[in-house]
Amino acid sequence: MSSAVSAVLPQGAGYGVVVGIGFFFALLMAGIAYMQNRYTKYSTKMSEEFNTASRSVKPGLIACGVVSAWTWAATLLQSSTVTYEYGVAGPFWYAAGATVQIFMFSVLACKVKQNAPRCHTFLEIIYYRYGKVTHLIFIFFALMTNILVASQLLLGGSAVVTALTGMNVYAAVFLIPMGVCVYVVLGGLRATFLCDYTHTVIVMIIILYFMFDVYCTNELIGSPGKMYDLLVHASKVRPVAGNTDGSYLTQKSNYGLIFGVIQLCSGMGTVFLDQGYWQRAIASRPTTAVRGYIMGGMAWYAIPFGFATTLGLAAVALTDNPAYPTYPNEMTSSQVSSGLSAPFGAAALLGKHGAIALLLTLFMAVTSSSSSELIAVSSILTFDVYKVYIKPTATPENLIFVSHVMICVFGLVMATFACIWNAIGIDLGWLFLVMGLLIGGAVFPAAFAVTWKGQTRAGAISGALVGLAAGVTAWLVEAKVYYGQLTVTTTGSSYATLAGNMAGVLTGLIVTIVVSLIKPDNFDWSITRDINAAHSLYGNAVPGATGGVVTDGETQGEQEDHKAANPHSNLPTVIDEEKDEAEDRAFLENPKSLNRTYMMALIVATVLSLTMDVIIPVPMFLSHYIYSKGFFTFYIAVSFIWVFAALFMCGILPIWETRHFWVELFGELTGKKKVVEGSAPKDGNTSSLPSGSQSPTKEELKA
Repeated sequence: MSSAVSAVLPQGAGYGVVVGIGFFFALLMAGIAYMQNRYTKYSTKMSEEFNTASRSVKPGLIACGVVSAWTWAATLLQSSTVTYEYGVAGPFWYAAGATVQIFMFSVLACKVKQNAPRCHTFLEIIYYRYGKVTHLIFIFFALMTNILVASQLLLGGSAVVTALTGMNVYAAVFLIPMGVCVYVVLGGLRATFLCDYTHTVIVMIIILYFMFDVYCTNELIGSPGKMYDLLVHASKVRPVAGNTDGSYLTQKSNYGLIFGVIQLCSGMGTVFLDQGYWQRAIASRPTTAVRGYIMGGMAWYAIPFGFATTLGLAAVALTDNPAYPTYPNEMTSSQVSSGLSAPFGAAALLGKHGAIALLLTLFMAVTSSSSSELIAVSSILTFDVYKVYIKPTATPENLIFVSHVMICVFGLVMATFACIWNAIGIDLGWLFLVMGLLIGGAVFPAAFAVTWKGQTRAGAISGALVGLAAGVTAWLVEAKVYYGQLTVTTTGSSYATLAGNMAGVLTGLIVTIVVSLIKPDNFDWSITRDINAAHSLYGNAVPGATGGVVTDGETQGEQEDHKAANPHSNLPTVIDEEKDEAEDRAFLENPKSLNRTYMMALIVATVLSLTMDVIIPVPMFLSHYIYSKGFFTFYIAVSFIWVFAALFMCGILPIWETRHFWVELFGELTGKKKVVEGSAPKDGNTSSLPSGSQSPTKEELKA
């Protein structure tokens, strides 16, 4: 069987997308950063703003950021792969198996606001609660998580760019993160949120484009009924092992269920140990953090569900069609594992137009997720390595400089690791299935660090390390016993990775609980609540080391200089931001409000998780039901509705939430701003200033 497939697009298209669009967003972010520094109180030159977005992000944008961070190359490619292999059970288990972690993380988001409201990273909580040894161990797990995730992003992205354009795979690996590094350095965490917004909206619009084409207009398929007929034919020609009657149209898929369990275990590690998700919880407003994560989980579900139900099933339906790139052969196992079913399906459906749309979709997913990984690792290296072990007296200027440097360093590191994996024959599918067993042991110890005061230092350390050992042991033993040898193929098999993932997560859970219960701790949360208290976002004045008052990482004198040098401190946009901060401060000071929010998060996360992973799929699996044409049509209609709802949550809601800001900003730009009491007139007349006030000097304005 030949594996050679001609590139649908010229190499220039690959370089144009990877380099051109990447630097377009870099220029866009430069403009946004300028507007932000001029018309808001949040300066990208401040460490607090750069790394936490000043903890001021509203729920719609948090939801969009969660969707973007969780939309990897694998979200599009691996979801289509399991659809190609297992039928309709594939997109369901991919989406359901990875959505519950976001729901569950809403509980952690609430607890972070409750028990460590001023932290920069979850590792700071580990450090203040358990000390240096535990801190170093969890830095290892956190960085391993980020490296594995970033490697998958670049492996999947480069494989598709190379398959569709013929671009050199190593050139793609190094060029993809280049533009991302530039715009993250320019704008920090808020930059990633704003680019998350644009990237996610574009991804969802292109997904709808594919869905309408496949199920409404395309000559090769064109309707749910025609797709159903093609899938019935495919089930007879290429029956699926482990599915009822070999059908692609059933939830009773043994290997699909195995994948769902792997996805559940692996996803817990990649959410709970990825600083990117903690960073979004830290960046969110306390009053709306839970809503942001619940909406984010619901919206993200639509992406693998809608995308894979369209292009994954199209790849199955069109494999025997002359338009399919591998015709008359089926895809090789290497092509399947590399995630090429979706690109080949898009090329078969729409030719060059489909390839371009798929390339843009993947590039948006890869770059937005990469930005999350870059700022996450930068925060860890800045606050948990540099500030703790290298220069504890680091100034905000030192921190912002190190953050910039570490973004560029990790951009190079992630590309290097992706090249190594590619050179030794490790592809996206293998890395995706194996990742969870390497990091799973630390999942519950990390979660308990912020939720359970009884967990001990010994429990946290032993849970993480014993879980890692158990996961690797079960993985290799199962591969050796079941297949008789240890190779890339056998270690990437379903049973071996299932054993490793379950052993890692469950062992970590059991060990940390048992060891902690031997002599439970009674941790005083006031210790973690005081983390960075001298740098409080909310203006809690604390005597600093220099005798000044320190707030938000600046001394009182520095703040006064900054305010004096900023003639826009009394703009309506700034005053509204200060009102939001006052509301957040009142919320954090009210234990009853925090407890109500926590209980809401716990109940909603539990109900949604049980519904998606138990109540709906288990009866359908046990019934061995094969979809009728009517039910399949209903299933496709649900996927359309879900994607439209997700587009509303991620595309419309963030604009609506900030509508007052945009109105005020437009007024500033057009000179129709409302007069704010105490603001300095532009003509230099100070007669309207409050008594004792002075207008900024020429030197201050110049600064």
